[in-house]
Amino acid sequence: MKLQIAFTLVAGALFGAGLAVSGMADPHRVRGFLDLFGAWDATLAFVMGGALIPMAIAWRLQKRMLAPMAAERFILPTARDLDPRLVGGAALFGIGWGVAGLCPGPAIADLAIAPVPAAIFVAAMLAGMIFHRLLPTAPAKQSNLETSNV
Repeated sequence: MKLQIAFTLVAGALFGAGLAVSGMADPHRVRGFLDLFGAWDATLAFVMGGALIPMAIAWRLQKRMLAPMAAERFILPTARDLDPRLVGGAALFGIGWGVAGLCPGPAIADLAIAPVPAAIFVAAMLAGMIFHRLLPTAPAKQSNLETSNV
């Protein structure tokens, strides 16, 4: 458990440092990336492209490992379907990102850099998370394995 906490702290610090060094905690830079027909800033494209390299390496290494270094087993996403809730959530995320120039990671980092605007964003983000929890959940879909045994 202590090793898992240490890995979490190191990963969080590395992520935060990456946000700071790349300028992604600056809402103006993010909005500049989204301004395709104005003063477009390609920095975010390079940050995303640069993130693909270590992630590709990590996925290759994960396939060769029996278990992670700080847990008993890998917990990987299994969902592959697109549903209206996923598409709607992605659209809301994108709209919020475009309007505010922030997404959750940089917003938390900005609490130290620009506390008032970041606090407004974080409060709205938390309100949205609470609202989501209050919504009724969609019924679980049966897997092909379950339906074939009927």
